[in-house]
Amino acid sequence: MLKIDLDKCIGCGECEEVCSFGAISVVDEKAQVDAELCSLCGTCVDTCPEGALEIEGGQEKGQVDLDDWKGVWVIAEMRGDAFAPVTYELLGKARQLADELSVPVTAIVLGHGVKDKAPELVARGADRVVVVDNEALVHFVDEAYAKIIAHLARQEKPEIILAGATATGRAFFPQVATMLETGLTADCTGLEIEEGGRNLLQTRPAFGGNLMATIVCDDRRPQMATVRPHVLKPLEADTGRQGEIIDFEPPQELLDHRVKVVESVVEEAEGPGLTDAEIVVAAGRGLEKQENLKLVEDLAHCLDAAIGATRAITDAGWISTNHQIGQTGVTVSPKLYIACGISGAIQHLVGMQGSDIIVAINKDKDAPIFDVATYAIVGDVKEVLPALTKKICKERGVDV
Repeated sequence: MLKIDLDKCIGCGECEEVCSFGAISVVDEKAQVDAELCSLCGTCVDTCPEGALEIEGGQEKGQVDLDDWKGVWVIAEMRGDAFAPVTYELLGKARQLADELSVPVTAIVLGHGVKDKAPELVARGADRVVVVDNEALVHFVDEAYAKIIAHLARQEKPEIILAGATATGRAFFPQVATMLETGLTADCTGLEIEEGGRNLLQTRPAFGGNLMATIVCDDRRPQMATVRPHVLKPLEADTGRQGEIIDFEPPQELLDHRVKVVESVVEEAEGPGLTDAEIVVAAGRGLEKQENLKLVEDLAHCLDAAIGATRAITDAGWISTNHQIGQTGVTVSPKLYIACGISGAIQHLVGMQGSDIIVAINKDKDAPIFDVATYAIVGDVKEVLPALTKKICKERGVDV
């Protein structure tokens, strides 16, 4: 907790000015702290010219009673009027982890007009759903989300909190970890409970994807991780499942923030979205030059597929970075993935190896991509693609 030495405090107000959370105010020439709002970030301690502020206790190593923290939480992300697919993926994994730990799964959903959506989360594996429904949350604002989640976590003490490694999750989740003074493992591709214990083994690519690191947060709670979309499998919806739905009305101080959302614009794109497409045709350096990208485009048009690419292709400026698949791009798991002239570096495999069927085309018979391929076509992609496209288009009655 933040302790104020009133004998030293001169009421200068410098701590109040630097507090990003509005937790400190000067009343009658003395600083006062609102413990509910204080994140124990320590900025005020460093700023105080009189040394009147001090953080006592907190989650120092060896001082956290891990037995006080129980339960698995999933932050349910909304996209428009529906849940983001990663929410269902996280609930599937949370259900597995919670069953191993013999604890309930709680889903937290924030927004406006979201209460009617809560039963969907129960059907997908949640035992409890905490609904934070407020008009002030109609637009996503990371500061408000972070304060609300941190507040609820301090009250209920979950041992694990999971969120999607999406633009939304990456925006607010690190703030929650800071407020709760715990660690956060980002962009995980695997989660397991350690044998004989309760620690969460959080696996993610490291060193540019050249190795997989397993990270453990063994002396702090909660254990927090963001997970890449499309690397976990969701459970089938069970509309017969029963669960508890809880309303939480946040106090105004948790809703206050310094951002004003002027307008929210939905991007319009041609063709199927890359992350949601059932078929993806991806381009690699084997195409050799930008003009040959049309070979991939023609096949994608014939199959009504989304177009993906390796980092080498996007770095070369052949196609926008929105199409990049892999460690530094997006993760996809379509029913059919066609790798065209892709060697199969680990950085790329991380983003697509969850695909149901992988067809790889490469003239190098020893290319790593063939290690994960369902079907391998050894040949020059510039010769194979035109023949493949012609055959498929004829069968489907599509003109290219």
